[in-house]
Amino acid sequence: METQMRSLPFPQLCRQFSLDEILSATQNFDDSLVEGKGGFGKVQGATEFWAEIEMLTKLRHCNLVSLIGNCNDNSEMILVYDFMPNGTLDGHLHKYGTVLSWVQRLKISIGAARGLHYLHTGTGTQHGVIHRDISDFGLSKIGPTNASGAYVNTLVSGTFGYLDPEYFLTGRLTRKSDVFSFGVVLFELLCGRAALDNSLDDECSLVKWAYESIKKDKVYSIIDLNIKNQISPKCLKKFVQIADRCLSSKSIKRPEMAEILFALELCLRLQNKFDTPVKPTAGIYCQLVE
Repeated sequence: METQMRSLPFPQLCRQFSLDEILSATQNFDDSLVEGKGGFGKVQGATEFWAEIEMLTKLRHCNLVSLIGNCNDNSEMILVYDFMPNGTLDGHLHKYGTVLSWVQRLKISIGAARGLHYLHTGTGTQHGVIHRDISDFGLSKIGPTNASGAYVNTLVSGTFGYLDPEYFLTGRLTRKSDVFSFGVVLFELLCGRAALDNSLDDECSLVKWAYESIKKDKVYSIIDLNIKNQISPKCLKKFVQIADRCLSSKSIKRPEMAEILFALELCLRLQNKFDTPVKPTAGIYCQLVE
């Protein structure tokens, strides 16, 4: 197997780290240094490992974490990414004890949407890249690869709570599978709740809880209390509309990332306008006080 790997043309695409370097940097994979866990599982084979590297070295976007290098040593297959010192969105929402303002959350959603839009349409591949696990950085798929060019047939993989129900039932992975998962993240930003919370019994699913509240015209009841008084009504309406469409049960009804990005940028403009009321000119002010 090792001889076959070395014969592949991919190892020079990025920096090669030795296992000793990885062990030194991670202090022998010390659990106390773990920043997060993703979906790159032990089932990954050598062929897909190198295909992943070949793809990732071609992706260059300010809203995507860059691949620095890899380690293929003593049966260890490791991808090395640029370190993100500010942590993860999940960490800020649920672990670090920090409170993100509504404007910060909007900007985060816009950055993520730009990254996904690039993956879907701007990578230079014929059909783009499907992330498949928006909740973290799981394996991406270059696709579609079926005869009709509409989807990728794959074993269902992803994080429950974010998983596209249509993909779960059919095994057909499309860009709209990413859109569904992104919609869940949008509601996480709005509600400040995890996608799944088993401590809440009947309300453990964020998607179900949010959907039922919106249907009952109780949108304000689901907003994170930390930002409830910050949100412009017009911004909220637009944000909920686009997030709700992302979660359509039928993928054909979900918007493309370009439309989602446009809507989120509009949300930010509406919010900024709300936060910066127009001041009367000096002439008008004089007329009012005379």
